[in-house]
Amino acid sequence: MNRRRSTRAVPPAHAAGPVHDHVHDQRHAHHGHEHGLPALGRRPGIYLVSPSGAVPEPERIDHARANLKALGFQAVLDRGAMLRRQRFAGTDEQRLAALARAAAQKHPIVMATRGGYGLSRLLPRIDWTAMADSGKRFVGHSDFTFFQLALLAKTGAVSYAGPMAAFDFGGKRVDDLTAALFAETLRGELEILSFESEQADAVDCRGVLWGGNLAVLVSLLGTPYFPRTRGILFLEDVNEHPYRVERMLVQLAQAGVLGRQKAIVLGSFTDYKLTPHDDGYDLSSVIEWLRRETGVPVVPGLPFGHVKTKATLPVGARVGLATEGGMAYLVLAEHDHSH
Repeated sequence: MNRRRSTRAVPPAHAAGPVHDHVHDQRHAHHGHEHGLPALGRRPGIYLVSPSGAVPEPERIDHARANLKALGFQAVLDRGAMLRRQRFAGTDEQRLAALARAAAQKHPIVMATRGGYGLSRLLPRIDWTAMADSGKRFVGHSDFTFFQLALLAKTGAVSYAGPMAAFDFGGKRVDDLTAALFAETLRGELEILSFESEQADAVDCRGVLWGGNLAVLVSLLGTPYFPRTRGILFLEDVNEHPYRVERMLVQLAQAGVLGRQKAIVLGSFTDYKLTPHDDGYDLSSVIEWLRRETGVPVVPGLPFGHVKTKATLPVGARVGLATEGGMAYLVLAEHDHSH
């Protein structure tokens, strides 16, 4: 595959293996970052902030800082990160101030400590231009999807759907692949993310990658913070029964969102329980409905969601996507030569 210009999104068969088997080690020829941000230094700083729920186990943040240090990152904790007000990490004003500090401080990466609930009520009061102009690499998932989609809708800036301090780095051991994918993606070193997708539809396309937590995304419909993106939509969720997942997908389809996508990529949908009443109805039934209803290519198996092993994905960046031989290839080093 020519790294500077590709006519197809599929790399040669020898270029990639399953994501759970190996992290691909194809490097950029240049040292800058593919999304126009300056290259990270040898020991980049990560500023940890809590914009949503309170952190229930403070020791997990201690573990996270130690684990990130072992990976070559200097983790700095925002002074409001461990606050609690009801279920939130401080009052709305305190959490807004924390985000403003995160945008103004010197470290290049800003990572959410955890998700939960709390960001949606802050959206009208966040200075989105300041967030975009800060040049920070904002990283998180779950409730942090609110921030990422609003940032994209308001400014077009790229952020990163990926690990969080407490959830992913807060244990005594860190998932090796999650850590490697995080580091390589943030440094602009990972060109192709490949993963097994036996049930994938045939697809070979390019477009803006966007999405995240399904429930969060649906709750932004009709607001100024919902991106009007026609691209490659990725989705995940947790604690949602398949019929609830389908109900949200129905809403997106009926709102005209799904039909205008080039592909729908499905991550993990975890921690739900089927009942005898379901009578064989499960997540595969939902995927069948999704294909039938939208006619848009569906690619399951993305390693992303409320799971141990997760990729780090550039939300708002132009990527390539292709499937071949039971594998899916997400080309992160996709460059637009049309301009």
